[in-house]
Amino acid sequence: MKKVVKRKKKNNRKWFVLAGIDIFLVFVIAGILLFTKKPFEFHSPDTLIALSQLEVNIPKPEHRELSLVMVGDALIHGSVYKDAYQNGTYDFRPMLSLVKPITESFDLAYYNQETILGGTELGLSSYPRFNSPYEVGDAFLDAGFDLISLATNHTLDKGEQGVLNSLAYWHDKNMITAGQYSSLEDRNQKRIYEKNGIKFAFFSYTTVTNGLLPPSGKEYLTNIYSYEKAKKDIEQVKDEVDFIIVAAHWGTEYTLKETTSQRQMAQELADLGVNLIIGTHPHVIEPVEYLNDGKTFVIYSLGNFISDQVGQDRLTGLMMAVTLSSTIYPDGNKENIVTNPKAELLYTKSTKGEKRNFKVYPYRNLDDTVLENYQETLQKYKSVVETYVKDIVWQVS
Repeated sequence: MKKVVKRKKKNNRKWFVLAGIDIFLVFVIAGILLFTKKPFEFHSPDTLIALSQLEVNIPKPEHRELSLVMVGDALIHGSVYKDAYQNGTYDFRPMLSLVKPITESFDLAYYNQETILGGTELGLSSYPRFNSPYEVGDAFLDAGFDLISLATNHTLDKGEQGVLNSLAYWHDKNMITAGQYSSLEDRNQKRIYEKNGIKFAFFSYTTVTNGLLPPSGKEYLTNIYSYEKAKKDIEQVKDEVDFIIVAAHWGTEYTLKETTSQRQMAQELADLGVNLIIGTHPHVIEPVEYLNDGKTFVIYSLGNFISDQVGQDRLTGLMMAVTLSSTIYPDGNKENIVTNPKAELLYTKSTKGEKRNFKVYPYRNLDDTVLENYQETLQKYKSVVETYVKDIVWQVS
């Protein structure tokens, strides 16, 4: 009997412990119910549908992007257009064949037409007064280029007729050009472009003319830079576009660093609201930089794209890509930034001594048989480009 009594006491203790746990859980659940807002409230199917629609209809930012790739000067020396001559015509497409798969993949592709496309009727010519065949433009169109700067120090190499021939050629092409105009009305016309839902304006200015000035009253033939002119152009469009792009033909030839005047002009344009400045004319690569807390991206010089100039610096060009990114917030505010900078070097190769077989090589296609020690060359120009901006991805895609 004693053993039975002891067993009952143990069972009683066990029951009290379990009962205590149950009571504790009751209080915990009661507390949850008391301090939460009807967690088990029943909703009718109509109410649930309304709640789901409310979640879906919460305004969210709208994001748009436009990809842009850029290369430098198409400097068409006599040896280049002679190499392109085949069966009574000119074909520059093989020279661009390695670049074409890259440029075609972008929403926009920019280059600087350094030499005037005046056509064979004006007589083709090389340095110092250039004139190039129209087929140069055909090749760039075929390679996917559609944003072209025409204001350079060689715009007036064939006088007014050269400019008019150039404009007639570009007129019916599916390209955006700036920097040469047929009249004052043409020059002052407001041009706003749109792609991927992003609106942009494009201007081209030159600070150099090689001493050649347009005839009096026809200053519109080539767009020579002045702060007042740029300010008027930009203010005309700035409230209607997301991005303003300026091609600047400026600087000092063959120097790997930007000049004080380039920096001054870049700051002027940045303060006017320009988002992207694309520099050419030095014929060599120069640094890139962000101004005004990242609101403006400047490429001081892309260098040559294709030419027959002499020396490693002049045969090496820069291909630069950026994303024009626009975010529209529910309150109507916009944030427009130039982001995601990518770079790749280009090299113009030709047969030594013969001045034949010109071809532009992206560095991804190089090996030591095309350019000896090309990896060392890459490091040299990489350090130039990254003088101010370090977070550049080194392959354009």
